[in-house]
Amino acid sequence: MLNPFDTDAFNVYRLTAAINVLPNKYGRLAGMGLFPEKPRSSRHIVLEERHGVLTLIPSAQVGGPANQNRSGKRKVRTFTIPHFPLEDVILPSDYQGIRAFGTESQLQELADLINERMQELKDKHDITLEHLRMGAVKGLIPDADGTPIYDLFQEFGLTQEVINFGLATDSTDVRGKCFQVKRAIEDNLKGEMMSGVHCLCSGSFLDQLINHPNVYETFLYQNAAQVQDDVRKNFRFGGITFEEYRGSADSPDGSTMDFIADGEAHFFPRGTGNTFFTAVAPADFNETANTRGRLYYAKQSPRRFDRGVDLHTQSNPLPLCARPGVLVKGKAS
Repeated sequence: MLNPFDTDAFNVYRLTAAINVLPNKYGRLAGMGLFPEKPRSSRHIVLEERHGVLTLIPSAQVGGPANQNRSGKRKVRTFTIPHFPLEDVILPSDYQGIRAFGTESQLQELADLINERMQELKDKHDITLEHLRMGAVKGLIPDADGTPIYDLFQEFGLTQEVINFGLATDSTDVRGKCFQVKRAIEDNLKGEMMSGVHCLCSGSFLDQLINHPNVYETFLYQNAAQVQDDVRKNFRFGGITFEEYRGSADSPDGSTMDFIADGEAHFFPRGTGNTFFTAVAPADFNETANTRGRLYYAKQSPRRFDRGVDLHTQSNPLPLCARPGVLVKGKAS
């Protein structure tokens, strides 16, 4: 009988190419393009930090000794890229009823089944990557159980700026709070540029923000025709774009994990050059050692006595924010 798993359609290169072209179901951060991929050929990424020093030059006597330049300090940090494998199995009973014994017509049917399983596996890789990227926006990159893989503020020796918006108080100057957020981000760009400030927040934070008297009156005056519209995806106030973020997933213990806690908001700059990125390491296969990493990998292996086939997928990403000082946390009250 023809063994379809011996054909080129099911080797590591073809399966990896197939899983990489399957439809993405990431989430909002992937759609924003905030974390472009940076392929690596190793499992580590090194960030070099250089502090630029701007000082005033004192006047000196003509013909006398000149002032000496003082350069900024440099520091190197190494991050290990985590490994996320996921496996499945296809048994003969899964496709026995559609097999055409001894003919190659079964190949397409089996390929469809593998493609279906690959999509299921990729969906789980996608939501895991979205979870990691949201963690990078918050400055705390978590594992599936919530334990930290990296605390970026601790790694860089920083304390996160946390701003209480006081939305439960009618007299709060919400516009002033927005300016406070923007100033904190601008002070920590460290030579980087940005096109604007974006906020991903919980539904409760956005509801309190929109319904705050100072915000509502301003919005009503400027956008009277839009008051009845759903503005949860693009609400601008104080020079900041606010957006409700509803990302969530099931944790390993079966409970549902919201990626943003109730009553919280996370602010970050848009349009930066190299502040946000996703480092991608190669798979731990013989064929992929020392090659540039791809976001997804897939491979298959026949089971003992050819009683089915094992599917192996993996992803090796590490989303990072190279300037954690620009990550500002907001609280509703």
